[in-house]
Amino acid sequence: MRWTVVIPVFNERDFLPATLRSLAQQSLPFRLVLVDNGSTDGCISDARAIIAQTGIDAQIITEPTPGQVHALKAGIDAADSELVAICDADTFYPPHYLKRAGELFDAGGMDRVATAALLLPENPHGFRATLARWHKLGAARLMPRQNHTSGAGQCFRLNALRAAGGYDAAIWPYVLKDHEMMHRVLQLGTQAYDRDFWCISSDRRTSRRNVRWTLGERIAYHLTPFSMKTRFFNNFLAPRFAARALGDTVLRQRAWEAEGAGA
Repeated sequence: MRWTVVIPVFNERDFLPATLRSLAQQSLPFRLVLVDNGSTDGCISDARAIIAQTGIDAQIITEPTPGQVHALKAGIDAADSELVAICDADTFYPPHYLKRAGELFDAGGMDRVATAALLLPENPHGFRATLARWHKLGAARLMPRQNHTSGAGQCFRLNALRAAGGYDAAIWPYVLKDHEMMHRVLQLGTQAYDRDFWCISSDRRTSRRNVRWTLGERIAYHLTPFSMKTRFFNNFLAPRFAARALGDTVLRQRAWEAEGAGA
């Protein structure tokens, strides 16, 4: 099988069923590696039922160490395919998602080590989606060796991902690990964006202000030359994230739930 889909899961009962059902509609076969990272809300039992109903070829594994970085490493270690898609438990993937990603890999040859999906609003054909496409595609054209999407929309050649070190807390234990890890992968080849390669993440991502970088840090990321980007992450961004306690496990705090409770 050409594709493995890896999903880290921690208490995703409200979102995971829809994600799994969207993946079940993919036009290409794949193997799913679902990584339970300590869920207590019953979402894994729900996932087992949906997997049985839809016939997804799936393996559910457990990673007891808290944090997406550990769950993703476990999932990638379990993968055995040419290509791997990193997916999030709160994201809708259209039926052509894996097919279009595979076409982009094939078009770039073995030098193409990654593809990156556009994260679109709920209506992928509306005005906001058109603006999002132009914004991300323009940024990718101007800055082709940077990351312009989230980890929910990244696909890799598995051998390149592993050669670059993949997700590893010993390398990068902080938030925005998708940006740092993509930088390592892009030292081995190229990536591709495309207007027809997209997915839709939940609105809760707009509430994660406490885990994002500052405007100054983002500008510095974009302006730092690729040859200096490793030092940017290790010598500039890592100490700042450490001082703000922005380790990967901060994602488990679920700020959007607290905001909803206070509304």
